[in-house]
Amino acid sequence: MRKYPLCRLPFFTAVFLAAVFFSGCSTAPRRSNEAFSIRNMAASQLELANLNASQGRFTDALFILEDAWVLAVSADDPILRVNIVISRGNILFSLELFEEALAAWESAAAEGDLSGLPLLAARARMYSLRSRLVLLSAEATAQADASAEEMRAQILREIALVRSDQLALASGYITLAFAEKQLRRWADAESAAVRALRIYERGRFLEDAAFAWFVIASIRSLSGNYDAALGALRTSITFDRRAENGFGLASSWHAMGEVYERSGRAEDALAARRRAAEIYRAIGFSQRAEELERLL
Repeated sequence: MRKYPLCRLPFFTAVFLAAVFFSGCSTAPRRSNEAFSIRNMAASQLELANLNASQGRFTDALFILEDAWVLAVSADDPILRVNIVISRGNILFSLELFEEALAAWESAAAEGDLSGLPLLAARARMYSLRSRLVLLSAEATAQADASAEEMRAQILREIALVRSDQLALASGYITLAFAEKQLRRWADAESAAVRALRIYERGRFLEDAAFAWFVIASIRSLSGNYDAALGALRTSITFDRRAENGFGLASSWHAMGEVYERSGRAEDALAARRRAAEIYRAIGFSQRAEELERLL
């Protein structure tokens, strides 16, 4: 920027000239009341991390989240901070780092409550509840059922807090489906999953709709309704194909192999597992592909 020899002018004249130079002659646009460049970058990194995670690239997603976290902290944005920690918990759980995932969601819920963000705090708690139900699913005891009933009651309280946010509400219904499934209330479980599915379909959230169908397939399979479970998995595959979600496709073919095996269709089970192994290998999950190929 060009400098004028203000020191050679009378004092007041110099001040007025300086004021005119820095304000009146600027061609820069008027500034808004807030700056969003750092927050926008953080949000973009978070979205990219979630995309990588949804396609099974969990390690990559964690690295991207680290960049998003630094940006969110530098802008001191509570919403981004909570959302990033929620996503971190989701990824850690997918990597089977269960204790770290639960700690992440607890931290996100605490920050959400502290920052006056009850909806985000409720979302974090629902992810924690869902994960605990997944871990509980291996048990079929009276104590497990009692725990599931307690969690179901809490899920309903959390759902009441997020009704203004359709995606959070859908997540709540999916979590409720997990609780009902643990309690072997198959019709109630599927009904909850379908309520989530309708929200995802209206919003054209393809990967989420595919996951809802995957959950429905799980409920039907556990209840012994294998043909209906296979139908739900085929629909899940249709949505994941539209989303080009390789990890979801491999997971559904993998699940189809298990359902075929349970229903006594050994050849179909082999074909489904072969298809799953091909997709796993194509998207870089060689270890999972090898595990399936040992069953062929």
